[in-house]
Amino acid sequence: MMRRGGCLPLVFFFVLLVLLPLFFGHLFTTSLIKLKLEPQAAFLIVIGIFAGSLINIPVKRIARVEAMPVDPFAIFGLQGWWPTFRRVRRETVIAVNVGGCVIPTALAIYEIAQLVVAGRQVFLSVLIAVVINTMVCYWMAKPVEGIGITMPGLFPAVVASVSALLLVPEQAPPIAFVAGVLGPLIGADLLHLRDIEKIAIGMASIGGAGTFDGIVLSGIMAAYLAGVDSSGQGAMSVGEGG
Repeated sequence: MMRRGGCLPLVFFFVLLVLLPLFFGHLFTTSLIKLKLEPQAAFLIVIGIFAGSLINIPVKRIARVEAMPVDPFAIFGLQGWWPTFRRVRRETVIAVNVGGCVIPTALAIYEIAQLVVAGRQVFLSVLIAVVINTMVCYWMAKPVEGIGITMPGLFPAVVASVSALLLVPEQAPPIAFVAGVLGPLIGADLLHLRDIEKIAIGMASIGGAGTFDGIVLSGIMAAYLAGVDSSGQGAMSVGEGG
């Protein structure tokens, strides 16, 4: 009886391990479809985000006086998997995460280009939503030893969704997505780059580790929440406007 009871948590863990990626994959795809993307394109973007989260592109090196522990596999997002390969060097590498920064930012720029066509008022609303979320993310982001800049992942999504719904309800999903991506990217990562020099870390990834959920989940969840909160009316308006 004890053995059976002991197996239940392990079985439950493996079930979650299988179901969670499916759940998030479906959620991500549904959210991207609300941005007027074709289902096939949305699916490929989701695959690109997950696969790209393993890739960090170095863009800058900061010389350090003290020695920094670094994992040579961190560039692939695999830090900590092989602790015996860890080495020490006197620099911090600033990198850009493909799945957590490059792909979401490219999609946000695409959405901005689509929103510009909708008129000056819509574009101004995008700027306001981005500024609001940037300020919130800057205030919430904190530097953490060995990780980089971290912040709560879902709160920026709620802020982006509420801002979009209040400003332009009929264009809420794309505005929420743009604010959900650029707010954490600018407020949490870019404006806190100076703080990286104050903490012991071998690699700091923009859009990776501590802020991957902030940027990706915030953008995806914001688009999803804005579409849901508009009670179908806003979503219909977006579709008709396309």
